[in-house]
Amino acid sequence: MFKTNEYFDGKVKSIAFQTETLPATVGVMATGEYTFNTAEKEKMTVVSGSLSIIMPGNTAAQTFSSGESFDIAANSSFNVTANSETAYLCLYG
Repeated sequence: MFKTNEYFDGKVKSIAFQTETLPATVGVMATGEYTFNTAEKEKMTVVSGSLSIIMPGNTAAQTFSSGESFDIAANSSFNVTANSETAYLCLYG
């Protein structure tokens, strides 16, 4: 069954589910700045909107728009700026 998640005082919400091969979440972020930590490798795809990401070990942000993806290593931290209300899909593992 689905599991719902809420972070940053409700500004980020997601629903967890199992794909055929990997666990995943689909969610939304309100406009704002967030720091996320990973336990597993993550592949995030922007469904709508855009996200500016500061990857681990970098200082410059990269912006990803609808249809674009990025990978984050396990056991790391990354900064996200949601430039508008943004929907995403995240695959774990």
